Amino acid sequence: MISGVINVYKEKGYTSHDAVAKLRGILRQKKIGHTGTLDPAAEGVLPVCLGTGTKLCDMLTDTDKTYRAVLLLGQTTDTQDTTGTVLTEAPVQVTEEEVCSCIRSFVGTYDQIPPMYSARKVQGKKLYELARAGVEVEREARQVTIRDICIERVELPEVTFSVDCSKGTYIRTLCHDIGVRLGCGGCMKSLKRTRVGGFTLEESLTLAQIEALRDSGALAEHILPVDQMFPELPRAHVLQEFDRLIWNGNPMKRGWLKENPDPAGWERIRVYDWQGRFCGIFRWEERKGHYAPEKMFLQKMQGE
Repeated sequence: MISGVINVYKEKGYTSHDAVAKLRGILRQKKIGHTGTLDPAAEGVLPVCLGTGTKLCDMLTDTDKTYRAVLLLGQTTDTQDTTGTVLTEAPVQVTEEEVCSCIRSFVGTYDQIPPMYSARKVQGKKLYELARAGVEVEREARQVTIRDICIERVELPEVTFSVDCSKGTYIRTLCHDIGVRLGCGGCMKSLKRTRVGGFTLEESLTLAQIEALRDSGALAEHILPVDQMFPELPRAHVLQEFDRLIWNGNPMKRGWLKENPDPAGWERIRVYDWQGRFCGIFRWEERKGHYAPEKMFLQKMQGE
């Protein structure tokens, strides 16, 4: 079984779930999970976790992201993008300067109401399922952070911009909210995700490229090992006699490690067994005087 993370370029026309299903067939393994949904009409970076790396899914979902979007002013739709049913149309009577000023005003933190056509759940039901049934419910606004917006091109009624944002930010809704603030309405025409944490568009691979790399035997060099997702954490190695205790997820004393680390600088550590295999992330618990497992990743060898 392959374990790690691969940077997939999700192309238009299918869901993130579809991409994972196709990848299962290419890699011939079931244990695969993606790290954040992209709409079928969107494209771009989709980190996919493999094997024991699937335990990273929630961690990668929480990371900041960068998108390139095209905003269409003068139109609103029920999905907040151009794939939906048009609800309103209005002339765009704002200047380029007014548009740019309005867009930049969204930098910072603001309360965003998730769209009805989204995977968010209300009372156990996904919003898009309710929307398809013709039901609209009240949604609670959630605080999102727009870290930066770079306006790349203005050709009214269209505006192309890149946005760095926190997890949970809907770019469709950002486009809608910009249109509301300008008074003419707006929706998203296209979307490309260019970054998820440290995964970039330039290094992403299409499913066809992944299949070709598999056939040539060169795929392994494009899969990021799980432990490399934590480069900021110190490495610590378990003494051989304590290996099995660590494999079973037991808390460990400093003396079990070759390095005998000082918790003042090693509050969280990457732990490896005596053979150098990555076991997991451990955190120092001062009150108990030991390192406790935060998340285990070890894939045991056959017969262990």
